[in-house]
Amino acid sequence: MQEIQGISGIGLQALYSQILLLFVCSLRVGAFLVASPFFGSRMIPLQIRIVFSVVLALAVLMIADLPDISIFFSEKLIIIIVMEIFIGISAGMALTICFAAVQLAGEKIASTSGLSFASQLDPANGSQSPVISQIFSLFLLVLFFSANGHLFIFKAIYKSFEVFPLGVTGRTQHFLQTTLNASGIVYEKAAIIALPIVAVLFFMNVGIGFITKSAPQLNLFSFGFPMTILGTFLALYFSVDALQYAFNDLLDTALSVVDKLLLGAGDG
Repeated sequence: MQEIQGISGIGLQALYSQILLLFVCSLRVGAFLVASPFFGSRMIPLQIRIVFSVVLALAVLMIADLPDISIFFSEKLIIIIVMEIFIGISAGMALTICFAAVQLAGEKIASTSGLSFASQLDPANGSQSPVISQIFSLFLLVLFFSANGHLFIFKAIYKSFEVFPLGVTGRTQHFLQTTLNASGIVYEKAAIIALPIVAVLFFMNVGIGFITKSAPQLNLFSFGFPMTILGTFLALYFSVDALQYAFNDLLDTALSVVDKLLLGAGDG
C-alpha cells in the first residue's frame, strides 16, 4: 500500500502572520469604505462592506511592499493601525465633503422655491432631506460610476501603499490640511450649481411681486406659490445639460482632492 503524500502548506505561526497582515492591509480600504459617500451609506449592508474590504485587502497583500513581520509583533502595531484607519477615513471624508456640495445646492434651491416641505427619508444617511437634494445626489452618483470614478479611487488607494507604505508613521498634517481644504469646495461648487436656478427664481418672485401689487386678488398662495413651483420645475428641466457639466467639474475636483491626499503624501 502506497503511502499518501501530504500536501505542503503553511504552519500555524505563518498562518497567524498572514492573517495579521491581511487585517492590517484591510484597515485603510475598510476605513475608506466606511467614510465614503456611496459605499459607507446605509444602502450597503455592513457584511458586504466587510467582505469587500477583505477582498480588496487580498490584492493589496499581493502588490504592496510589506515591512518586516517583526514590526507587527511590537508596540508599533497600535500606531500602524491608527495611521491606516486615519488615512482611509481622511480619503473617505474628503470625498464625502465634495459630494455634499450637491446636497447643499439642492437644499438652497428647495428652500428658495418652497419645495423644502417635500422631503423624505434619505437612504444614504437615514435623515430627512429635500427631494431635490436626493435627485442631485443620485445624478452625481450615476455620473461618478459611469465615469469609472470608483476605479480611479481604488487605483489611488493601491498606489498610496507605495507612497505611504505600511509601517511608516507621521505626515498627519498633510492629510488634515487636505481634508480641511476640501470643505471650501462645498460652498464654492454649491453656489455654482444653485446660483443660476436661484437667480431665475429671484427674478420670478420679483415679477410675482409686481403682479400681486397691481392685482391684490392674486395673492401669494393662489398665484405666487404655484407659479414659483412651476418655474422651479421648468428651470430644473432646461438646466439639466448645464448641471451635467457642473457635476462633471465637481467630480474632477473631488477626484483630484483624493488623488492629492493619497498620492501627494510623500511630498510633506
